[in-house]
Amino acid sequence: MPVQHLLTLVKALPMDDAVRIEPCEGVPIFRATPRVQERIEDLLEKQTEGPLEEGEARELEAFEELDELLSLVNRLVRNAMDSAGRGEPLARTA
Repeated sequence: MPVQHLLTLVKALPMDDAVRIEPCEGVPIFRATPRVQERIEDLLEKQTEGPLEEGEARELEAFEELDELLSLVNRLVRNAMDSAGRGEPLARTA
């Protein structure tokens, strides 16, 4: 995901209360909050009824980018913890 997309995402989303971290089998998992999930469901339902307004389409696209970013972060965290030993903090290298 190019940096420009991340900057657009940050501007488009109200980041307060957008992402939560929850443990899953000793690994921190980043997920959208219930409020954000509900908004995504509302937009997807509205999209089935007809085309979204321009702002809503951009909002849904931003949420899709957020989902991609969270998936990437979660894969990186899981891979890092697997290589360091599940549930143990990563050692820092100088």
